This record gives sequence, structure tokens and C-alpha cells, in this order.
Amino acid sequence: MRKRMMTYMKSIDMLLEEQNSSDDYEKVRKEHLVQIQFFQHERLIHLIVTCLFAVLAFAVFITLLFSFSIGLLVLFGALLTLLIPYIRHYYFLENGVQRMYEQYDRIYALCGKSVDGEALER
Repeated sequence: MRKRMMTYMKSIDMLLEEQNSSDDYEKVRKEHLVQIQFFQHERLIHLIVTCLFAVLAFAVFITLLFSFSIGLLVLFGALLTLLIPYIRHYYFLENGVQRMYEQYDRIYALCGKSVDGEALER
């Protein structure tokens, strides 16, 4: 997912550097909205999974405080081992989607509109 998002954002950045007609940018704007929705969905799923792992790790930690066992310790270690990459990946998705919002605003402006919906003077 990381590679796909980075490749897509780089292609949009290159497109924004080119001079195209507002009709071309309108097509890009519509496709960009679809991609934003796709990555927002991915971000939501990873948020849910990350929260689930955090809650499970916390529950196992609390259980360890009251009833220590090697099995619970191993489970806690495994949950922490998975939680850290999930947090990093969610952080990447969150920042990537925020950057895509900025790209969308630039595309929208190139379509001849301002971000608040009013037509721009050319």
C-alpha cells in the first residue's frame, strides 16, 4: 500500500507541474477524489486494527499484572511487536491522505475554482 500511495502522489505532483487545460484537470480531480476515498477507507481499516491491537495489548498487560505467566508475556510481546508497525503504517496513511487533500485543493484551483467553491478570476 505504501508503494502504491507514494507512486500515485508522485504522479499527481508531476501532473500539477505540467500546463494542462482545465478540462484535463477536471478529469484528474474526479479520479483524485476516487483515490482519496480508497485511501481513506484503507486508513479507517488500519485505524480499527491499530486500536484493536492497542486494546488487546493493554488488556494482556493488565492481566499480566494480576496473573503472571510466560504465555501471557509472549502474547504481550507479540502484540507489541505487531502494534509498532501498525502505528507506523497508520501514521504514513494519515499523512498521505492529508497530503492528497492538499493536492486536491491545488487541482481544484487549476480547474478554475477556489477551494471555497467560488469561481476564480483568470
